[in-house]
Amino acid sequence: MLGPGEYVPDVTEGITSVADLPKPRIQCRSRNYPARRCPHCGRRAGRYAVAARTLHDLGDPRSGRPLDLVITYSKHHCPHCAYYFPADLSDLAWPKCHYTRRVQDLAVRLAAEDGLPYQGASWHLWRDHRVFVPFATIQNWVEAAGEKKMARAADRLSRRVRGTLQRLPGH
Repeated sequence: MLGPGEYVPDVTEGITSVADLPKPRIQCRSRNYPARRCPHCGRRAGRYAVAARTLHDLGDPRSGRPLDLVITYSKHHCPHCAYYFPADLSDLAWPKCHYTRRVQDLAVRLAAEDGLPYQGASWHLWRDHRVFVPFATIQNWVEAAGEKKMARAADRLSRRVRGTLQRLPGH
């Protein structure tokens, strides 16, 4: 058993091929409902299809494997207002996102609050939580949250000299 403060080498260090990385542990969850209430008109909307979505979640550092959530969810159709909608997954992930909200929150916190560079935050997520997030994706999340963008704008404004006219190129 490992004690506190013991050094444990990273088993993925030196791996250059993605195929050689540890396979993720799959966890299945279901959001498959026979009917849901329509968000537009509030009436009963029956299920017309079932789909699956894979989300990357914070992995287990003890086993050294990433965690993938496979969510089976229902798609619904309201016959009254002809509206199509899926079962709500917003508590797990934003629409069209491949990562859970826990991963996004941690990545933004690492970059914005702890001040890690995007590449460092990406490496931290892999090393400590076994989830690989490209650093450009972390940058998009942070800028969408408005954390570092506002700080950069404030830094840029503070360096300007008051009373000077800013020239635009070509004018």
